[in-house]
Amino acid sequence: MPSVVKINALTVPAEQREVLERRFASRAGAVESSDGFEWFELLRPVEGTDQYLVYTRWRSEEDFQAWMEGPMKAAHQGGGGQGGQGGEGAGGDAERPKPAASASTVWSFEVVQQAAPKKPEQA
Repeated sequence: MPSVVKINALTVPAEQREVLERRFASRAGAVESSDGFEWFELLRPVEGTDQYLVYTRWRSEEDFQAWMEGPMKAAHQGGGGQGGQGGEGAGGDAERPKPAASASTVWSFEVVQQAAPKKPEQA
């Protein structure tokens, strides 16, 4: 079964970039220990767009959905900082900070090909 990739495209106004990056930095470990989790990257736009991309790769769609319904949902309802893939924000309802992103779209993919750097031959 191929891995699945979820890319969350977050539209982030320039004045909110630092806030978004700080929230992701404070998420430390929010997704890494989840069953089926394989990879995470936060991609900052360089030019031509105001969208950050949040890239996660999962062993299966079921693993991703289990994380969405469990740890990610809990982090966004009661604290725990940036959840990693879903929406943003933290804290209780009365203290919930304003989202740094003005829009969010999740794209789903299956990994059909992949490559890694070749390892140097041992002498």
